Amino acid sequence: MSFSAAKRHQTKIGSHHRVEEDIYSLNKHALGPGELAESEWLKAGLASPDMTKIREYRLKRVREKLVEFDCAGILLYDPLNIRYATDSTNMSLWTSHNAARYALVMTEGPVIIFEFDAHEFLSNHNPLITEVRHAVTYLYFTAGDKSKERAKIWATEIVDIVNEHGKGNKRLALDHCAPEGVHQLESHGLELANGEEVMELARLIKSDDEMMAMRRSIFSCEKSMELMRHHFKPGITEQDLWSRFQMEAVSRGAEWIETRLLASGPRANPWYQECSSRPILSGELMGFDTDLVGSYGYCTDMSRTWLCGEEKPTDEQKEIYTMGYEQIQNNMELLKPGTTFKELTLNSKEYSKDEFRHYSVLFHGVGLCDEFPAIPFSWELNENSFDGVLQPGMVMCVETYVGRFSGGPGVKLEEQVLITNNGYELLTSYPFESDLLL
Repeated sequence: MSFSAAKRHQTKIGSHHRVEEDIYSLNKHALGPGELAESEWLKAGLASPDMTKIREYRLKRVREKLVEFDCAGILLYDPLNIRYATDSTNMSLWTSHNAARYALVMTEGPVIIFEFDAHEFLSNHNPLITEVRHAVTYLYFTAGDKSKERAKIWATEIVDIVNEHGKGNKRLALDHCAPEGVHQLESHGLELANGEEVMELARLIKSDDEMMAMRRSIFSCEKSMELMRHHFKPGITEQDLWSRFQMEAVSRGAEWIETRLLASGPRANPWYQECSSRPILSGELMGFDTDLVGSYGYCTDMSRTWLCGEEKPTDEQKEIYTMGYEQIQNNMELLKPGTTFKELTLNSKEYSKDEFRHYSVLFHGVGLCDEFPAIPFSWELNENSFDGVLQPGMVMCVETYVGRFSGGPGVKLEEQVLITNNGYELLTSYPFESDLLL
């Protein structure tokens, strides 16, 4: 049933109309992030994004890229791609590993969400969604040994829509799909294109309203960090400390945290230990990476390293921290429109890869999550390295991790930056540790 049909149906059923209307108005996207976040944003003077404009802009971006890649439409399974194109969600983490929900965006035609359990009320907030249908799932969890048979039914419905609205174009972009599905779509004569490329390029340039939403998301993340810091005392475990951050962030409309990257003392070198039951000791460094899918679904990806307790930092701690700080400050100054990705790599401040451990990338894009591009270190460049150009409206994260291979402290720092017409705007503002700087 389309939403227009659903609304007509509601008007015919008398008193029951009020019940259905209440259900629709309780959509989480319609309710918004909540009074706590709104009051803090109002006090901080942060403008409210126009979500209608955001939805229209993002769908327009997707369709422009579909035209550019000569595709009749795009079939999306990645929950973040579905979110970008439709601003509709349903158990995003669960559906990221259970292919039970998908969306089909036609270049000229309908936007159809195939919903787990066919719940229309999850998408009623966005009139750009033409229709909600019941998802046909052929993952083994639900289909068992009938997976291939179910995939045939699934593919037939997709192909029929492409045939009806594709104007003879049989080229369909697809982001993620199991082998049974790929086989069935191709057996019906569809030519499949890389939907991940389409979506990464669509998501690359943020609108003004998207940036309003992101600024609010960042503010709430930093507020949650500030409140988390009140609990940062010797003896608290890493996971207890991290739970304080997550609680505060969710209370301000955050949706989930992509990782649990918080580590202290000897667990902070090398990087990529997730938080544990280990108590944090006085005099130890503790580093964390927010990786927060926050308010309105926009990601705040920033990192800080703090010293636990009242002890003075050691010279070695100050040396490593200062190296990390200087690296991101230096590399941030390279960010301006027209700079190529390879120029970022070749001009960035780096430390000896033989003496110091480093982060995975120098820079990366960010939007609803970590996004294209990921900028490598100079020693990783080769004939297969891609290139591109920074453009106004891109949002980039500047990364650093520094820790000696021989041991000792490790420091993780990261800032989030908007590329402007003339250079960059620093979006994150949580202070660094002056006591840890040489």
